[in-house]
Amino acid sequence: MSSCVARRPRRALLRRAVTMAAAGTAIAALVSAAPATSAAAPARHSADARTALAAPDLSVANVKAHLAQLQAIATANSGNRAHGRPGYKASLDYIKGKLDAAGYSTTVQQFTSGGATGYNLIADWPGGDTGHVVFSGAHLDSVTAGPGINDNGSGSAGILETALAVARQGAKPTKHLRFAWWGAEELGMVGSRAYINNLPSAERAKIDAYLNFDMIGSPNPGYFVYDDDPGIESVFKAFFSAKGVPTEIETEGDGRSDHAPFKNVGIRVGGLFSGADYIKTAAQAQKWGGTSGQAFDRCYHRSCDTSGNIDDTALDRNSDAIAYAVWTLGGA
Repeated sequence: MSSCVARRPRRALLRRAVTMAAAGTAIAALVSAAPATSAAAPARHSADARTALAAPDLSVANVKAHLAQLQAIATANSGNRAHGRPGYKASLDYIKGKLDAAGYSTTVQQFTSGGATGYNLIADWPGGDTGHVVFSGAHLDSVTAGPGINDNGSGSAGILETALAVARQGAKPTKHLRFAWWGAEELGMVGSRAYINNLPSAERAKIDAYLNFDMIGSPNPGYFVYDDDPGIESVFKAFFSAKGVPTEIETEGDGRSDHAPFKNVGIRVGGLFSGADYIKTAAQAQKWGGTSGQAFDRCYHRSCDTSGNIDDTALDRNSDAIAYAVWTLGGA
């Protein structure tokens, strides 16, 4: 997660109440191409439930195997996977190879930042209505100080394993599924800005939802859900509620990750976050476990953000939540 954008203060409880009240209507609008109506809502919610049953339980061992590869790449390349460094391109090549073998159509988009060439990787699953795109993304770059395994190998590995699960199941979603791994997020969302700024307005209009996953395996985790769009928010909350896991509204990363360029051009956004350098409160430790008075991730932007800097339970839950959202919103 980038530290380049100022944080926003926590929102009032009234906003949360308004968000929850709107959620039931908004989720129907997202899952269906047609606007929701009160008469149609029950049928759509039933369809959502049937879709959700098909969402896979991702193997956390598979997700961790991707993280092990990213760690090995960093170790072999001066300890990092940062923009403009060999470790970043090697990370992108690893993920691209997995997706190409699984049958995705992949595109590498180049951009320049700080005098160095950067890369975004875009992967499209064949089929689905290309006029209605469900788009999941995560930044692939680390800071120069360390390998960036939680920030953001975790989100990158989570969406990679979700994409591979789509292929393994031979999914035929009603909407078109797209995945992206962004470069130079740590320099101010440079890669995702380059993508959205070069995307024609007609193509932007086809994106029904952009889902962002930046840090999903923090070692002292919280369970935070973006509240930018009530419908997307309610999908994630439904998943965690079914698991008996309480959530909170995400505020630490507001405007600091790759959802921001999408939101700024009017695209619905949502996502998950397990916490960075904010301090876990006693109340949060009571409901989530972990240690109060410590950061959610004490290795945030440090050399110790290695493969040992991951909470397996948080990584597992959040990866499964990614799959649930992709299956539910995409009609897989």
